[in-house]
Amino acid sequence: MFALAAAAGAALLFGGYQSFAPTGQWFGRAFCRGRRGSRQIALTFDDGPNDPHTLKLLDVLSKHDVHATFFLIGQYVRRRPDIVAEIAKRGHVIGNHTFTHPLLILQSASRIRHELLQCREAIHDAVGEHSNLFRPPWGGRRPAVFRIARQAGIDPVMWNITGYDWKASSPEFIEQKIAPKIRGGDVVLLHDGGHAAFGTDRSATVSAVDRLLTRYKAEAYELVTVPEMMRQRR
Repeated sequence: MFALAAAAGAALLFGGYQSFAPTGQWFGRAFCRGRRGSRQIALTFDDGPNDPHTLKLLDVLSKHDVHATFFLIGQYVRRRPDIVAEIAKRGHVIGNHTFTHPLLILQSASRIRHELLQCREAIHDAVGEHSNLFRPPWGGRRPAVFRIARQAGIDPVMWNITGYDWKASSPEFIEQKIAPKIRGGDVVLLHDGGHAAFGTDRSATVSAVDRLLTRYKAEAYELVTVPEMMRQRR
């Protein structure tokens, strides 16, 4: 009986871990990294659009001639479609990060579907058809989340390296969270906005991205979008 209870407890703990683990595949397959050992890195940014830091980040990316992937919150897209249009104009990929950024493992199937479709509609109204990519807020998911996404023709994307920039004290802090882990074929999670409030300060992220791009371009890495990395993986 004790062994059975222990096994059940371990299963619950593992299930809880898999609900948030970015590279976990237990609750459905999701793209989280490219081919190991490749020279590609995909920078991804969540929680935008955000004023002024998304625009500052776009300037840094243009300076280095790099394209990235932005997972946008629908209600902020509605608020600043002009920033979304600028993201698209500069050749970046736009993905779905739900309309209000709820924790999807706690939502009903109808709410999950509504969040995805409402965000997709907001992006479409701002820039037309873009990508079919989706990233769940906080990476939280259960089997229904990815099932509903795929029923809507939306492909889940996670990550394998994070810069922890939501709690960054400096650009150096972010750089040190990322740099030692880069091996090639990596999908890096960063933030150009904040889900809790429009206008969140992401100046440390902007500076860290400038430093990282200088470093990795000098080391002959290829900075790509998620769809470009996905195509090489196939």
